Amino acid sequence: MNTRSSLSRKLRSGLLSAFILWALGAAAPRAQAQIPVHPTVPEALGVNIHFTAPRPGEMRMLASTGVRWIRMDFTWASTERQKGQYDFAAYDGLVAALRAHHIRAIFILDYGNPFYDQGLAPYTEEGRQAFARWAAASVRHFRGQGILWEMWNEPNGEFWKPKANVSDYAKLALATGKAIRAANPNATFIGPALAAISPKQLPFLQGCFKAGLLNYWSAVSVHPYRQADPETAAADYRAIRKLIAQYAPPGKQIPIIAGEWGYTAASKWNGTDRMQALFVAREWLTNLSNGIPVSIWYDWHDDGPDPHYTEHHFGLVRFPYHPGRRPVYTPKPAYWAARTLTRVLKNYRYEKRLQLGRPDDYALVFRRGQAARWVVWTTSSLPHTVEVPVPASGVSVISYDGKNAGFRTSAKGEVSVTLSIAPQYLVPGKASSALAKRRKLPRAVKARSSGFEACGCSL
Repeated sequence: MNTRSSLSRKLRSGLLSAFILWALGAAAPRAQAQIPVHPTVPEALGVNIHFTAPRPGEMRMLASTGVRWIRMDFTWASTERQKGQYDFAAYDGLVAALRAHHIRAIFILDYGNPFYDQGLAPYTEEGRQAFARWAAASVRHFRGQGILWEMWNEPNGEFWKPKANVSDYAKLALATGKAIRAANPNATFIGPALAAISPKQLPFLQGCFKAGLLNYWSAVSVHPYRQADPETAAADYRAIRKLIAQYAPPGKQIPIIAGEWGYTAASKWNGTDRMQALFVAREWLTNLSNGIPVSIWYDWHDDGPDPHYTEHHFGLVRFPYHPGRRPVYTPKPAYWAARTLTRVLKNYRYEKRLQLGRPDDYALVFRRGQAARWVVWTTSSLPHTVEVPVPASGVSVISYDGKNAGFRTSAKGEVSVTLSIAPQYLVPGKASSALAKRRKLPRAVKARSSGFEACGCSL
């Protein structure tokens, strides 16, 4: 037997098989979006939106923040306008706009329909089955588009009409989960988008778990709003994880998603543009360091211009839209903070927190292969200097808003840094002075770009 001929035939056969598998894979629809177990930046980050038809230039600016997710209401009444008939055209357009910018969607299956149960949250078997059929049709229609499907929005609060009721919610969620699994066993289904995560909200969550919803949910989604520092969410996450472990099916790992959480720039508690900017960075950093695989900031843009109405000022950009201008919205400091984080830490993954001797001091290590970068801040109102272990000859310091804050030389493997409530990024090496090589940008963007060259971050 000719060994070389035999090997040649095997090689040709293997190559042919590989080609067939590749061709089948290329022809198949894109896989459903899975929840990343160990996400890198910015794959874990997103924003809430309130539109299906982005204005000209809007998606370009939203994508420039670096986020990879949006969360948006997928309303029953707007897609089943005739009983038993579904129209998803508006959301088809949104999904196409997102895909062009490599952004994925969390769609919230939510709210009543006037055809069923007087438009209230479904409470009869007819209403529940109608909602479940609609959800299943939605999942089939968008199969392969990478959607995460979320069960309602804050059902433990005012969005469940007429009044929050965990029993009715669980019955609807179970019917929906079964219908979705029948429509597409690989669909990603999450819930319950819990309003707040204080201890008094845990009984609602426990009611969902007791009903068996963890058999259908791929993740537990919560809204950690608070009038407190973002870092305080860590204790709440631990409590929820303990509850999940008590009820999860054996061997099933169920992560927590922060599906909606932001800070307004118009509250009596730390409500300023600057504090909002610090909090968007610290919120995302807190979530990354606590194993939260998806973090959605509320909100993309301000919802109105009233300076005294807190609900109008959660956005990363201001409310007025400027057609024909670039950028089409005026960035708030929070926009620059979000953009800086996603660029300085792009493709980096959280590794660990360094202990600096005080519980209110934070030094997080992010790593990409052998390369490391650090983020430091404190929750103390008093700035103070610390020594941060940094295995590099020196680091460039990038401020939370992307400005170059100078170079620090390492002494005995440590860098001296003055901590404040504003995060600072420590990047090995000196800042580049080749500013002329950067891409031409709008003036508003150029004003904040000087720190990005220091970290080699793409604009």
